[in-house]
Amino acid sequence: MTLPAWVQAIEDKPAPGSLLLVQAFVNTVERSERTDLLTEAEAGNEWLRQSGLLGPDAAATARDLRTACEVRESIRALIARNAHGPELSPGELAPLRALTRAARLRLAVDPAGSVGLDPGSGGTLTDGLVRLLLIIRDAQHDGTWHRLKTCANDECQWAFYDRSHSRRGIWCDMAACGNIIKNRNLRARRSARTHQPT
Repeated sequence: MTLPAWVQAIEDKPAPGSLLLVQAFVNTVERSERTDLLTEAEAGNEWLRQSGLLGPDAAATARDLRTACEVRESIRALIARNAHGPELSPGELAPLRALTRAARLRLAVDPAGSVGLDPGSGGTLTDGLVRLLLIIRDAQHDGTWHRLKTCANDECQWAFYDRSHSRRGIWCDMAACGNIIKNRNLRARRSARTHQPT
């Protein structure tokens, strides 16, 4: 499968269809490498335009990019919930709720009769971020949403699509994050046994 240019090259567990855009948006930050595409204006605007979340003639301000980062982390919390993560706090939901209040939805019908969101002439970042929420809603209805997860390694939290038959995948990459956590847990258990009174 050839992935669009705006998807990180290291993505090896891509989500299907338009859910890939949500996954790629969440993965614009790579915590282990300490890189974030949305914190620098030029790179952030370029990625947002390439992915279609920002119109070709629109520009996201520094404030817009901070909002995008807040929405991204709120979506990451939604995804983490898919792996039986904790209930979402009001703080985690606040950026998404603010986005829905700011949204001015306009619908369009294409020649094939499909109803979709009309980004308008400017293609603002708010319109693009609202589009992500509509993709999430559709994925929740078609059953693909619950397979989108975040890596159980807290230092990673990379969004991946769980294609396993059991739907119990927890690592973005077993060879990397899975082994790191398993080895850390093993050392902790050995240390606990060594320090137990006899």
